[in-house]
Amino acid sequence: MSKLLNRLGLMAFGLFYSLISFAQDNKPEMADTMRGNGKIYVVVAVCLTITLGLILYVYNVDRKVSRLEKEMK
Repeated sequence: MSKLLNRLGLMAFGLFYSLISFAQDNKPEMADTMRGNGKIYVVVAVCLTITLGLILYVYNVDRKVSRLEKEMK
């Protein structure tokens, strides 16, 4: 379980670090347009859903592999 938490923490750090490193001063027009139309929230919701789905999938696979490793011993 601690390995999983370490991996998730490292992944979160990498995501936040990449967001900071790609930050720019100028604002893209597309983001302003999407924010004005309210579509940016749909994009954010889809991205969060995909990310959470991937995290849950990796967690379930890790649990199954750990259980199989214990059975093999």
